[in-house]
Amino acid sequence: MANPKRSARLKAKINRGRCTSSVVGVDLIHHFPASRFHNQTIAGYWPMKDETNVRPLLETLHNQGRILCLPCTPPKGKPLVFRRWQHGDTLVEGRFGTKEPAPTKTVIDPDIILVPLLAFSPKGDRLGYGGGYYDRTLATLRARKKVFACGVANAGQEMADIPTSTHDERLDGILTGQGFRVFA
Repeated sequence: MANPKRSARLKAKINRGRCTSSVVGVDLIHHFPASRFHNQTIAGYWPMKDETNVRPLLETLHNQGRILCLPCTPPKGKPLVFRRWQHGDTLVEGRFGTKEPAPTKTVIDPDIILVPLLAFSPKGDRLGYGGGYYDRTLATLRARKKVFACGVANAGQEMADIPTSTHDERLDGILTGQGFRVFA
């Protein structure tokens, strides 16, 4: 499976770069199903490079009084750890150039995880960067509780088919600048 995934990642990176738009971050606010996820803890992410910018959505959710957290990248082979985050908090440098809450912030198991990605399929398959962090994290959390994995992308990042492996965790839904949908 490594070669088909590697090839798909290369295509998806090029495609994501082409369809990146600064407007999508604001559009996410209008399409996020706030009433569906009322009173649930939401894990976001701090976008890197041309990942879809969820910061405007996170700020809006913070202003609504939502409990938010961001991922902290652990050593290879371990699941992500989510720490409490509030708009205005200082973030520290994490692994791979990520920005994350300080180690002194409270660890939280989120109910909804906003997941960055390279591509997604109509079935909810997700193509990530290949480190397996979100797959391990979703598997670990889903073994303990119900978690809704919501991919965040530009609508143009959808691919008809994505190569998968047995350890790949599916998305429950996708949020784009054009809307929100749940996968069957």
